[in-house]
Amino acid sequence: MPIDILDGEERAVDTHAHPPTANFLVDAGGEMMRDAARRFGTEISPAGYDEMVETYREAGIGRAVLLAWDAETNTGNPPVTNEHVAEVRDRYPDFFVGFGSVDPLKEDAPETARRAIEDLGLSGFKFQQIAQGFDPSAPEHHELFDVIEDLGVPCVFHGGSSTLGAGAPGGRGLRIKYGDPMLLDDLAAEHPELPILMAHPAFPWEKEQLAVCQQKGNVYMDLSGWMPEYIDDQVLRYARTLLSDKVMFGTDYPMIEPEAWLEGFADLGFPEEVERKLLWENAERLLGL
Repeated sequence: MPIDILDGEERAVDTHAHPPTANFLVDAGGEMMRDAARRFGTEISPAGYDEMVETYREAGIGRAVLLAWDAETNTGNPPVTNEHVAEVRDRYPDFFVGFGSVDPLKEDAPETARRAIEDLGLSGFKFQQIAQGFDPSAPEHHELFDVIEDLGVPCVFHGGSSTLGAGAPGGRGLRIKYGDPMLLDDLAAEHPELPILMAHPAFPWEKEQLAVCQQKGNVYMDLSGWMPEYIDDQVLRYARTLLSDKVMFGTDYPMIEPEAWLEGFADLGFPEEVERKLLWENAERLLGL
């Protein structure tokens, strides 16, 4: 078993999982995803959802947040639709928590957000500001986040730099400045009833991320996208102490395998009480599970 506290139980909640299928890795990801794979010497190998669920259950994980993706305006690539994520959630209702995606550069973004919750029954939203090419604190997006705040669901936002487009000339036009956590500080101040989950230790802005999480009661973070041994020591220190109620487990699957992440986390020697918070209690509270 990768971590003793799970003890054969499927308790953990992964707050950050992408579809392992070609519609995300190949179609929506396009060249920028292939750049990321080449940068780290890996291959894009699409898989199915049955395989994904089996992998998670073997690792002791009982639930995973499955993220839609729509960066069509900025990248020209087709989305992983909200309808697709809702369909997958309905096929595995006891495992997946479905989060929609809204392209904030599309005119019907507020209406799309409302349909995702009211018609499809999704549980929140995922934004990747670098791929989508937008500043979430900009005035032109106030209406969208007014709607989402009114819907009463959480939003996952990308934190920090991105491997998408890595090594390509000009990074394929993607701008990492949109991953600065201080943009989310503005958003959190203007929308105090909007729960915000910052995905990933936000390299190179980890200190800013910790400051925002500590100061804004509606802002949280996950540890996805990084193997535990590579996470900044200060992030781990805050996760163990001051922010133990606000930090959550995430993988960024299929980029990181859940069992490997949990094995690395076990080696950190966190107190059992904190392990429970990070692996499932904080996520259950945020997601209403």
